[in-house]
Amino acid sequence: MKYWPAQKAICYSGYREGQSPLTGICPSYAEVEEDLNILVEDGFRYIRMYEPNSHARTALRVIRDNKLPLKVMLGIDPKREYNNVGCHWVKESLNANRLQKNAAYNDRMLKSLITLSKEYEKEIMCVSIGNENRPDWGADLVTADRLIEFAGKLKEGCRQPVTYNEGTHEWLALEKLVEILDVVSIHSYPLWNGVAVDKALEMNKNDYRLIKNKYPDKEVIFTECGWSTMSNGKGMSEAQAKEEYQKIYIESLWKWAEEEDIQVFIFEAFDEPWKGSEDATEPEKHWGIYNVDRTKKSVWRMR
Repeated sequence: MKYWPAQKAICYSGYREGQSPLTGICPSYAEVEEDLNILVEDGFRYIRMYEPNSHARTALRVIRDNKLPLKVMLGIDPKREYNNVGCHWVKESLNANRLQKNAAYNDRMLKSLITLSKEYEKEIMCVSIGNENRPDWGADLVTADRLIEFAGKLKEGCRQPVTYNEGTHEWLALEKLVEILDVVSIHSYPLWNGVAVDKALEMNKNDYRLIKNKYPDKEVIFTECGWSTMSNGKGMSEAQAKEEYQKIYIESLWKWAEEEDIQVFIFEAFDEPWKGSEDATEPEKHWGIYNVDRTKKSVWRMR
C-alpha cells in the first residue's frame, strides 16, 4: 500500500549560525518562511523534521499560514535509555536515574507529537517513533520493545501513518516492530560506507531490494540518502566529498527513484554548522544542497 504519491522530498533542519537544538536557539518565523519558500520554489513537496519542538511547530505554522504545498514527516528523536559501550564518541555512562529521566522525556515527546499530529493533521503526512536508535554504534539507543511501545502509542493517538527511521541493515532484526508499522523508512549512505560516486546508486538499489524482499507487504521508502560536500578524512574520503559528486549522485538517485516510483528524502536541505566537532571541514556540517547562507551550492546554480 502506498500512503502518498512519490514526490521530491528533503530533510529540513533550519538552524543557522549561532542556532542549535542543543542550545534551544531556534530559527525565527521569518527565517523558516524564507527556507520553506526556497524549497517550494525548487520543487520540493515533502519535508522531514526530527523533533516535535518549537522549530517544527514554527514550520507547520508557516506552511498553514502561507498555504504552502508542503507536507511534513515529523518524528521524535529519543534520548538513550541504556548505555552503549560500543559507541566510541560518547564516553559518559549515565546512571539509572538519568536513564529514567530520558525515558520520561521520550514519553513526553510522544505526547507532544500526538498533539501536533492532531493540531496540524492536514500538514503532517506521517509520524515517526525515532531515528537510528538500534545500531550497534549508536549513542541514543532504546530497546526494540520500547520502539514497539512507541509505535502502539502513535497508532492509537494519530491518524497519520506510523514509521521508524533506521539504517538499512538494522531493519533485518526488527520483524516484530515492522508488524505494527505502516511504512519502513531506511537510511542508505554510500559515502559513509566508502562507496565511490560511480558505484553509489547501486548500493541504494541493493539496500532497497534487501528490505523490500524482507518485508514485501510493507511500503519501503528512503528517508535519508545524501552526499557530503566536504570532509576532514574522518569517516569518509576527502576526494569523494565534493560538490560535483553530490550533484552527480543526487541526480542519478532522483532519476532512478522516479522511474521506480520510490519515495526518497534527500539528506539534507541546508548545511548545519552546529554539528560535529569544531573542525570546519567536519563532514557532518556539509550535507546540505544549500549553503548555510541559503545560496545553492555551486554545482546546483546551473540548474
